[in-house]
Amino acid sequence: MATRKDATGRFGSAAAGMLLATAGVTLAVLQRALEAERLRTRRLELEETVSRRRALAHQQRMHWELLSRAIDDPSLASVIDTYDPAIPAEKRRQYFYANAWYVNLYHLYRAGLLDREELYGHARELFQNPLMREYWDASRGQRATLKQSSDEARIGLLVDALINDLDEADTDEWWVVGTPPTP
Repeated sequence: MATRKDATGRFGSAAAGMLLATAGVTLAVLQRALEAERLRTRRLELEETVSRRRALAHQQRMHWELLSRAIDDPSLASVIDTYDPAIPAEKRRQYFYANAWYVNLYHLYRAGLLDREELYGHARELFQNPLMREYWDASRGQRATLKQSSDEARIGLLVDALINDLDEADTDEWWVVGTPPTP
């Protein structure tokens, strides 16, 4: 009986060992498959990010092209002109150009090339110009149509607060006015 028991124990141990080895191989195969799926998902996410950035860059080029045509040709400008009709044509052309600068800044932010703090710094410089402030005031109605939860509306509120801070500042050192948002 002792011989029989030893043989059974040895075969049982060998079977258990093979079962563990097979489970280890299966686990390794599953881990490799999971890692491959993670990499595939990450690649797709990166491709989507690249695609979105290309779309944003294309949108910015289209915006500039359309605004350039409106700036150069008053008959085309009348298609998009929502400013007060009492504003002279030359001033409206300046507003279109100011809008191009603001939208460029906004697209830099949307593309991830600027964070909120950097956007704030550039806006602080841009809105030193009285024409930029006039444009901002004249375009208030256009911003009022934005969905309040949108990035564009939030950035508009940031600029509103910045301009208010600049107006109330008692220093000529505009570059230190206001509190930049955290990134």
